[in-house]
Amino acid sequence: MREEAHNDLNYVDWFRHSSPYINSHRNKTFVIFIPGEAVESPLFPNIISDLALMDSLGVRLVLVQGARPQIERILQNRHLDSDIHCGFRVTPHDHLLDIIQASAGVRVQIEAQLSMGLANTPMAGARLKVCSGNYVIARPLGIVDGIDFGHSGEVRRIDRDAIFRLLKDNNMVLLPHLGFSPTGEVFNLKGEDVATQAAIQLRADKLIMFNEEEGILSSEGQLLSEILARDAQYIVEKMDDQNATKSALKACVDAVRGGIPRAHLISYNENGGLIRELFTREGAGTMIDEDSYEQLRSANIDDVGGMMALLAPLEDKGVLVRRSRELLENEIERFLIIERDGAIVACAALYPFETERTAELACLAVNPAYRGENRGERLLKGIEKEARRQGLTRLFLLTTRTAHWFIERGFVEGDVNALPSQKKTLYNYQRNSKIFVRDLTKS
Repeated sequence: MREEAHNDLNYVDWFRHSSPYINSHRNKTFVIFIPGEAVESPLFPNIISDLALMDSLGVRLVLVQGARPQIERILQNRHLDSDIHCGFRVTPHDHLLDIIQASAGVRVQIEAQLSMGLANTPMAGARLKVCSGNYVIARPLGIVDGIDFGHSGEVRRIDRDAIFRLLKDNNMVLLPHLGFSPTGEVFNLKGEDVATQAAIQLRADKLIMFNEEEGILSSEGQLLSEILARDAQYIVEKMDDQNATKSALKACVDAVRGGIPRAHLISYNENGGLIRELFTREGAGTMIDEDSYEQLRSANIDDVGGMMALLAPLEDKGVLVRRSRELLENEIERFLIIERDGAIVACAALYPFETERTAELACLAVNPAYRGENRGERLLKGIEKEARRQGLTRLFLLTTRTAHWFIERGFVEGDVNALPSQKKTLYNYQRNSKIFVRDLTKS
């Protein structure tokens, strides 16, 4: 019973920490690309459950389906060769009915899963409504490099008004990778392009691309939880055309540069990846952010002058402990900064105590002219990420003025005994700073 109670408390703790994300995602529009490979994954029923959960939390969902492996299978069974050029499938007239058949089969499979009532799941009894139709207007690709693409096309526009009406009536919307022309023709489109254009033209809040891989990895093989669009574009350009992740990542870049605030790469092979990416601080994939004039980076010796100018007013007020130029220079590698147009507008420092697997968050400061735009959040997230990278499990801080800000972000008040032994001996009882602690093993 004690173990069951512990598990229940872990769940309650997770649920509490997810509540800010639940609130922020309510009534937002997310476009989610589901490739044909995901539909054939043994974890696809779990994805359906996660979609149902998001729907119940008030997220407006536009699903875009692919059918690449299903098309390949039907064409191979009919001994028909299928050519790919510049990332697009060439669609002769005698292939079109087979492609429509494959697409319809995937659509019916998705709709059937969404209509099951999700028996034996936490969403049992949920009533999900999904609508699909001719909401994607397309035009032919035509002839490119001397190759006639036949019935392959590109998105001309998305019927925004019709989709918004359906979403307003609490429907999910399912868009196929097929588009229709005003002259009654059917065109085979890239599912990734449909998802991108749907997100841009609907002015969605997020584009989410399911993909085989969990996200983008660093040169050391570590998952990159967040990258800027310009860095993602560089990665796309280096990828081989045969890399299945290339199309998904390019869609994310195009969407972000088209005005979508954030796009996400998530693996359909990761159980619960969608929920973890959207409702936990750590996530489960790679998020692509819009390019910014601001940069979050490690500080260097050339930043000391700008940091002193930022910190001096807070030191004068007694909010921060005064630091000399010499001290800042000696500890510069401990700092993260946010730089905007060459000026340092925010900073924070991380001091690890490796024996206790603990670190101190110190000197978090934001220029008063730049407050109110989540720069403190960005710094805190960067500090926590670096602490986890170093294998640390706990973060603590001392403050005299900003206790509530940290409480709102998951820190809990402690006493001197919560400090590492080395820090405990240096505690200034006259300053009487409050001590707050955050467990980094929890979301």
